[in-house]
Amino acid sequence: MPHKKAEHSDLMQNRASLTRFAWLSISAAVSTILLKTGAYLLTGSVGLLSDAIESLVNLAGAVMALVMLTIAARPADESHVYGHSKAEYFASFIEGLLILGASAGIIIAAVQRLLNPQPLEQLGLGLGVSVTASVINFFVARRLMVEGRKRNSITLEADAQHLMTDVWTSVGIIVGIGIVALTGWFILDPLIAIVVALNIIWTGFQLVNRSVAGLMDAALPEREQKLIQGVTVKYREKGVNFHALLTRQAAARQFVSVHMLVPGNWTVHDAHHIAEDFESDIRNALGGVVTVFTHLEPVEDELSMEDIFLDRES
Repeated sequence: MPHKKAEHSDLMQNRASLTRFAWLSISAAVSTILLKTGAYLLTGSVGLLSDAIESLVNLAGAVMALVMLTIAARPADESHVYGHSKAEYFASFIEGLLILGASAGIIIAAVQRLLNPQPLEQLGLGLGVSVTASVINFFVARRLMVEGRKRNSITLEADAQHLMTDVWTSVGIIVGIGIVALTGWFILDPLIAIVVALNIIWTGFQLVNRSVAGLMDAALPEREQKLIQGVTVKYREKGVNFHALLTRQAAARQFVSVHMLVPGNWTVHDAHHIAEDFESDIRNALGGVVTVFTHLEPVEDELSMEDIFLDRES
């Protein structure tokens, strides 16, 4: 169908255009690595060191996002007839693992400093440099999150969450070092780094969990399920019944499969047009890129009810 080809072409252009945001994330990561490393060298703070380590992970995650977004933008081929959109889940999964790895590195460095507390130097200048890096990360993260949600890209959302984690890490560390400067309690530096690391672990776990759900073809969220049910109500009033509803999410692309039971005295022409209208209404209700599969069956035929158990009970 021409409109479906146009829809697929729009999807490919949409995914390809997202790579510029990955480059933005890479630029931010390189800038903040340099700034935070300088802040660590100036102060000797293990908290700022942990912040610099996380920025290295941000860079690795941004590069992974660029690679996966490039793959996701490839058109369908004989080996991948549904396209390559699920490649985005690999990026978010790896980014989640990187976050968890960074958290472990922060905790190790903090424990070592906890056992051997050391005074901090040039705190004012070091904190100023760290604040600058945090401001860069904040604005880049906000831009990535807006675009990720608008274009339904889990890769950009994951990268944005990673950067925002970095921002909150920096805020915690900056506050902690400020307290150290006022009180002279050097033990607070590694303790705050550990608390921040535990918070980062939660973010990493959420990213991994969401990515695994996508790779395992989890059903669409409850909100989308209700929208689909709302469309079926309209067609039930026309004498159409439904069963064997299956849904799944593949990054920016959604899939809906359902059996439509129509009166046996309808012509193939009439039933086909009802199915086309139903598919169009589902796409409009869900928005984005949605592939809808419908299977027409006569409601009076007992065999129509037997295939309800082919995939799962509906």
